[in-house]
Amino acid sequence: MTPTVHNQTRHWQALDAAHHIHPFSDTAALNKEGVRVITSADGVYLTDSEGKRLLDGMAGLWCVQLGYGNEELAEAGAKALRELPYYNHFFKTSNPYTIDLAAKLAQLLPDGLDRVLFANSGSEANDTALKLIRYYWNLQGRPQKKIHLSRELSYHGVTMAAASLSGLTPMHPQWDLPLAGFEKVPTCYWYGAKAAGYGDIGPAEFGELIAAKLEEKILELGADNVASFSAEPIHGAGGLIFPPETYWPAIQKVCRKHDVLLHVDEVITGFGRTGNWFGSHTYGIAPDLMTMAKGLSSGYQPISAVALGERVGNAIATANEEMVHGYTYSGHPVACAVALKNLEIMEREGIPARVGNDIGPYLQTALRTAFADHPLVGEVRGVGLLAAIELVDDKAERRFFPEIGTVGGICRNHCFEQGLVMRAIRDTMVCSPPLTITKPEVDELVRLAKICFDLTAEDLGRAKCS
Repeated sequence: MTPTVHNQTRHWQALDAAHHIHPFSDTAALNKEGVRVITSADGVYLTDSEGKRLLDGMAGLWCVQLGYGNEELAEAGAKALRELPYYNHFFKTSNPYTIDLAAKLAQLLPDGLDRVLFANSGSEANDTALKLIRYYWNLQGRPQKKIHLSRELSYHGVTMAAASLSGLTPMHPQWDLPLAGFEKVPTCYWYGAKAAGYGDIGPAEFGELIAAKLEEKILELGADNVASFSAEPIHGAGGLIFPPETYWPAIQKVCRKHDVLLHVDEVITGFGRTGNWFGSHTYGIAPDLMTMAKGLSSGYQPISAVALGERVGNAIATANEEMVHGYTYSGHPVACAVALKNLEIMEREGIPARVGNDIGPYLQTALRTAFADHPLVGEVRGVGLLAAIELVDDKAERRFFPEIGTVGGICRNHCFEQGLVMRAIRDTMVCSPPLTITKPEVDELVRLAKICFDLTAEDLGRAKCS
């Protein structure tokens, strides 16, 4: 590292501290420490301004499906920028990119999800879904159905409504949230069931029990007042919590029984991440509405969408009145062009099947083998290219550390120092690498993770893995 390189980093850090407020950050602490400046990326690797290379085990924020530096995606965006850099959809207009993307999504989505609205982020998509749910019930002459149910530990975004829908309660106090009309139900966190007072219940029984908790809440509030139930197929930012096999069948029965719309948030689980095009395919879910973002463009452009099932879509399409909703950049032609090329590549190269049948099982086996006997690891869980490693104080008792989040933070810091990006959620280490990751790169990810977990064990005075 030359002095010139180091000075450039310090310059950027000073400018960032003076002018840039970061999301989900303690600004004072971050400015004192100095940000890490990422200057380039290729494949599954990032490079910072000091020349340090990091294996990105999080695909950005769960989104860079095709890896960094894909020339086809870059060219698709450049071509659209030259042909039609922007136009809106407000003045009875559309464009080929948006039209073709909506039609392509209708082919890939679960049966019945045939109509699509576009937005720019997962938060916007989920906010839009909530508005559409309320609009639907108003059209049905049932305006009293206004309560939105969601799960503890869920994450659905940061707008006022999406944050209210989210069940990560630390997101609420700064903003005087949640808004009225949002209620929570327990979630299907089987590994945490014992600590939560459910005893030594098995996963199958636990899944049915938690689904029954949804019905109890609907009955408590009155089914005529409940508009929807929103859930991710797999909790993402809540800690990569995977549902027992009994959970989703039981949940769908409850929603149908009480005429509650099922809104499935596929912002993280969509576009091959679970080994199918969508998590709903993996778990046999038939949503009334589905939201998606992130992997839709492999993160190369900001774009999101809300897909409507027949019931909701037909009601809105035949309302014979103006739907007063939309964004300036809804269905932006450049974003749609990149998303179209992204889906074309994924389809051509069989990416979802590769995740489901080859590289996904390889990652899952490698992680389970590496950490089967680690003194800090209580559970390794995962599907496709989503994996979580639970760090616990007592493996036999499934007991968490007393100061939740401290050990995870220690491990995350070791990961960055060793050249690996993994995320700590409470004391769960999670990874979600690009879907293009190779087996040698998986081996490197696991090798680096093991070093970091061993360093964490040493910090805690625990024997490291042999």
